[in-house]
Amino acid sequence: MYELSQQVLRTDISGMPLEWIGYQAAVRLLHLGQIAYACGPRLYRIHGGINYRTGRQSVADIEAIIATRGQNLAVEKRGKDYTPPLNNQALFKRDAHLCLYCGKQFMARELSRDHVTPLTYGGTEAWNNVVAACKRCNNHKADRTPEAAGMELLAIPFTPTHAEYVYLQGKRILADQMEFLLAHFPRSSPLHERLARASAIQAESADALRA
Repeated sequence: MYELSQQVLRTDISGMPLEWIGYQAAVRLLHLGQIAYACGPRLYRIHGGINYRTGRQSVADIEAIIATRGQNLAVEKRGKDYTPPLNNQALFKRDAHLCLYCGKQFMARELSRDHVTPLTYGGTEAWNNVVAACKRCNNHKADRTPEAAGMELLAIPFTPTHAEYVYLQGKRILADQMEFLLAHFPRSSPLHERLARASAIQAESADALRA
């Protein structure tokens, strides 16, 4: 069994990722009859009250991924014009905690948000104009464009789709949940390459520690 802080991935009935929810919300959906089907490993077995007549205790099993019936505002977010809210946590995860100038991987506290085109030059506070940058590179770039600072931007910033944003909001994502989410990323999503690159860096670091 998993810790009660482990998140459940909720989807619509077609399997489109919607959001992360806690076990309490998942149990509520189960008892309301809103869960159409579930997949992945069982995260929790929640024991409820004892039935006065039968003497049996209610039990709720919650899997890693649950598909729910009915409409939800989150479905609307998949629309063509939807732009997920920008925040540093999601931004740094979008860029796989890599500085997109020096290419090294950092902890979140060592990264900062850099505006590729500075705000003073007409740049916007938008996904397609911001990247993760280590503080050293950000300080060196200062209030300049990468070209003016003599720096190379290693990847083009992009606005995540709703499915990608659900991934970016996840805390501890299980293998089954990650596989499910990846299947809903666009084939051209830069996240495929960034995740692979981050995994390679982590593997190299682990090998270096063992050496």
